[in-house]
Amino acid sequence: MIDLKYLEKNYEEATDKLIKKGVDREVLDKLNSLFITHKEALKSYEDSKAQQNQLSKQFGTYKKEGKDIAPLKQEIDELKIVINSKQEKAREISQQVEEYALNIPNFPDDSVPNGESEDDNVELRKILNPKEFSFKPKEHWELSEINGWIDFGRGVKLAKSRFSVLRGDGARLERALINFFLDENRAKGFEEVAVPFINNRDMLQGTGQLPKFEDDLFKIEDENLFLIPTAEVPLTNLYNDEILRADELPKLLTAYTPCFRKEAGSAGRDTRGMIRQHQFSKVEMVAIANPQNSEEIFQMMVSNASDILSKLGLPHRVVELCYGDLGFSASKTIDLEVWLPGQNQYREISSISTTKEFQARRAKIRFKDGKKNSLVHTLNGSALAVGRTIVAIMENYQNEDGSVDIPEALKKYM
Repeated sequence: MIDLKYLEKNYEEATDKLIKKGVDREVLDKLNSLFITHKEALKSYEDSKAQQNQLSKQFGTYKKEGKDIAPLKQEIDELKIVINSKQEKAREISQQVEEYALNIPNFPDDSVPNGESEDDNVELRKILNPKEFSFKPKEHWELSEINGWIDFGRGVKLAKSRFSVLRGDGARLERALINFFLDENRAKGFEEVAVPFINNRDMLQGTGQLPKFEDDLFKIEDENLFLIPTAEVPLTNLYNDEILRADELPKLLTAYTPCFRKEAGSAGRDTRGMIRQHQFSKVEMVAIANPQNSEEIFQMMVSNASDILSKLGLPHRVVELCYGDLGFSASKTIDLEVWLPGQNQYREISSISTTKEFQARRAKIRFKDGKKNSLVHTLNGSALAVGRTIVAIMENYQNEDGSVDIPEALKKYM
C-alpha cells in the first residue's frame, strides 16, 4: 500500500507522481476528500473527549463540595454515547481510506524515465549479437509442428484456448530449464523453496494482486483461495505479518511454480503460440531486504537473470520501464527482452522489480531496526519464464531443416 501519510501531507507532489503512472486525478481527489472527512471526524471526536475531561473534573469538584451531581452525571452519560458514536464514525472512515487505498498503485521511483507506454521505455544495453541465418527463420509454432514439441490442439481440447501440451524433448527441455534456473539461482545465494500453488485472499492482497486484479485470477469456487499468478505471492508472503531480525536480511528466495492467469486484458494479443498462456512455468526470485541495500540487490537480480540468458547463448537487451509501463506494485522495473529471430523482435522474458515498502506495508513485513520496527523492501523477478525460454531456444537454435540444437549449458540436464 502507498504511504498514506506522505500522500496526505504532500498531496500535489504525490498526485503528480501517480498521474504519471496512469491514475485518474478524480480517484486521488476522492481519496483526498476521505482524508479531510476523517480529519474532521477525528477533530469532532477529540473535541468531545476534551469536553468529557472538563466535565469529569467539574464532577469531582461538585462531589467534593457536596453539590447536586445528578444533572452533571446525566450530561456526562449522554456525552459518552456521543463520543462512542463519533469514535466509531472516525474508525469507519479510516477503514474506508484503507480499503480505497488498496486500489492505488505504488509511487514510481524518482529515477524512473518519463513516458506513457512501452514505446517510451529506455534501452540500457544489449548483450550478445543476434545470429545471422542463411535462411528465413521459422517461428516457434512452425518448429513445434516439425519436432512435435508443442501440441496446441490437445491443450485446447484438455482445457481451452491459451493452454498447450509439451511432449517428448519439449517436455524434457522444460524440466531441464527449471533445474538449470534453480541451480543458477542457488549458486547466487537464493534459498530454494517449494510452495503451495494455491494461496488465500490475504496473501494476494499482501503482494498487490487483490483487490484490483481479481478478474485476472483463477478463483477456487466456494473457497477463499486462488491459483497463484506467480511465485512472488507465496515467496513474499512467507513473512506476512512477521518481524525479522536485521541480521536475517536479506532473505533471498527462489522457487519453481506453474503460474495461472486469465490474461483478461490481453484479448487478441499473442493468440498463437506459447508467448501468452493461461498456465505457464516460471522460476522466480524474491528478496526481502533492508532498505539500505535493496538497490544493490535489485541490480544483482538483474545481472543474475541476464547471466542465465548469456549462458544459454540467447541475445537479449536490458530495458528500463517508464512511468506509464510500470506494474501496479512496482516502484522501478527493469525488463530483459530476448531476441526471437522468427518474430524478428525482442520480447520480454523477465521483469525485475523493486516495490520498496509497498508490499511490506500491505503484508506487514517488518524488521527490528534498533529499538523500532521498520518496513522491509521487497523485490521480485523472473529467472526465468520457462515457456518463453523454450520459444527463444527453438527460434535461436533452429536449423534449416527445422531441427533444434540444445544449448551447451543444458546438455548435462538432458
